[in-house]
Amino acid sequence: MLTKSAKKALRQSKRKHDHNLILKNNIRLNRRAIEKKVEANDKKELPTLLSKLYKSIDKAAKQNILHPNKASRLKSRFAKFTK
Repeated sequence: MLTKSAKKALRQSKRKHDHNLILKNNIRLNRRAIEKKVEANDKKELPTLLSKLYKSIDKAAKQNILHPNKASRLKSRFAKFTK
C-alpha cells in the first residue's frame, strides 16, 4: 500500500526518468554521428554536428542530468575533431 504522496512521487520519478533518457539518447546519437563522420574522413558537416552535440550536452548539464565537469570534458574531447 502506497500513500497518495508516494504514488505521486512515483509518477513524477517515472516522468523525469523518461525525460532524462531522451536527453541522454540525444547526446549519444549526436556523438555517434560525429564519430561516423570522423571515421569516414568527411569533415564538411562536422561544425553543424558539433554545434548540435554542444547544445544537447549543455541542455543536459543545465538540467543536472550531466555533471558540469563531465559536460566540459565531453565538449573538449569532441572539439579535437575539428582541428
